[in-house]
Amino acid sequence: MNSVYLDNAATTALRPEVIERITNVLQENYGNASSTHSFGRSSKALLEQCRKNIASYFNVSAAEIIFTSGGTEADNLALRSVVRDRGITEIITSRIEHHAVLHTAEQLQTEYGVELKYVDLDDCGLINYTHLEELLQSSKKAVVSLMHINNEVGNILDIEKVAQLCKTHNALFHSDMVQSVGHYKIDLKEIAIDFMAASAHKFHGPKGVGFCFVRKESGLKPLIFGGEQERGYRAGTESIHNIVGMDEALKIAYANLETEKKYVSDLKAYFIQQLKAYIPNVGFNGGCEDEVNSTYTLVNICLPIAPEKAPMLQFQLDLKGIACSKGSACQSGSSQNSHVLTAILDESMLSKPSVRFSFSIFNKKDELDYVVSVLKEFVNS
Repeated sequence: MNSVYLDNAATTALRPEVIERITNVLQENYGNASSTHSFGRSSKALLEQCRKNIASYFNVSAAEIIFTSGGTEADNLALRSVVRDRGITEIITSRIEHHAVLHTAEQLQTEYGVELKYVDLDDCGLINYTHLEELLQSSKKAVVSLMHINNEVGNILDIEKVAQLCKTHNALFHSDMVQSVGHYKIDLKEIAIDFMAASAHKFHGPKGVGFCFVRKESGLKPLIFGGEQERGYRAGTESIHNIVGMDEALKIAYANLETEKKYVSDLKAYFIQQLKAYIPNVGFNGGCEDEVNSTYTLVNICLPIAPEKAPMLQFQLDLKGIACSKGSACQSGSSQNSHVLTAILDESMLSKPSVRFSFSIFNKKDELDYVVSVLKEFVNS
């Protein structure tokens, strides 16, 4: 049976170089970075070198990089702290954010009474910047939280424009950049953003590690208390091998960014071409077909299938060895659709099965041909 992995927006395979680097650190640098003996100092030196390296990719200072367990913790660190410690009374976000942001914002509304405001979206799920500006004009103590790249439909936010709007109206700006770090160049010296979340396993690094960019003099305080690790922002012994693995993965990603971006972009374009050729009525959710407003790493498609056949789609793909993500919960029998698709699709589209396919440098065109053939067979059966 063929085995095709097209769920890279969920997680990616580790690069061989990353595995090798992690293994070496596990064997040779197992000291606690907070210990003062030679083993601890060796780990501490590695830790701070990784911090400097990672900061350099985003043109910020090492002190502004706080290591976390991943994007979810980084989102929580920023949003919970600004409400608790900076007196933020309004959170401006969208209904298609990752649940790490949406559920955190809802919890903050319950705990602190903050007002949640949702910016309007167009039919493709793109942000209405005019409405965002209107919300900012009527706000006093607000934080804007909008993701750079949507993890389900791939829409790209004009991050510079939002940052400038926030600066103009004295609002803080947080962005979940989990889907863009390692895939796009991001100069945080040029973009007036206050907080950014990233996760290593989205760019061929290990799971369980990420970081939060925290702009200097942000006034944030820790959420996790204990020791003084991570400049006092995040207590707990640092996972040196994972941090080193993240650094290695990011180094390789940015060293090969243009070459790998073109390779993956060509895969996406080829996949769209083949889908249109063999499944004429296929639909593309959000702006994922748009080369300008959508990321090159994924597509989210809606298949012309009768509702009664939809529950079998995910099962059939898995049976054929194809790993992907459902774009709509109708395949699984769940009572709830994807919150992203629910926000942007009408009922007729939601009744059809949607699937997200996401690509990496480890994919090949013959794999895509196989996937299209399986989809065609299912649609026409």
